[in-house]
Amino acid sequence: MSMISEFKEFAMKGNVVDMAVGIIIGGAFGKIISSLVSDIIMPVIGKLMGGVDFSQLYINLGEGEYPSLEAAKEAGAATLNYGNFIQTTLDFLIIAFAIFMMIKVMNSVRKQKEEEAPAEPPAEEVLLREIRDLLKNK
Repeated sequence: MSMISEFKEFAMKGNVVDMAVGIIIGGAFGKIISSLVSDIIMPVIGKLMGGVDFSQLYINLGEGEYPSLEAAKEAGAATLNYGNFIQTTLDFLIIAFAIFMMIKVMNSVRKQKEEEAPAEPPAEEVLLREIRDLLKNK
């Protein structure tokens, strides 16, 4: 089997296609969550904390004073951007919670389907029933 045909067989398996779709949707979902955190949640938290803009929270590790993070970056100053870290951590926590809830719902639906479907008897029991029915009909 040639390498191209092996690759084609690998790429067309259901799991690979499902994984690709999941990665694409996950990337889009991550962008939505990042926007939710940075554009909606963090401004509210900042307002509740006295008008703090988390994206502007940083520690200057170099010399000089800068009025904003952008000014420090333009000047080439080394900065510790802990506001961005807080925002990214909130992104992660919200995404992790959303995935947890999705998996929880999926597991409950799967469990419900398993409970609804009657369990099939073991093969030995089916065979014994067939033998019983054959003996009954003689």
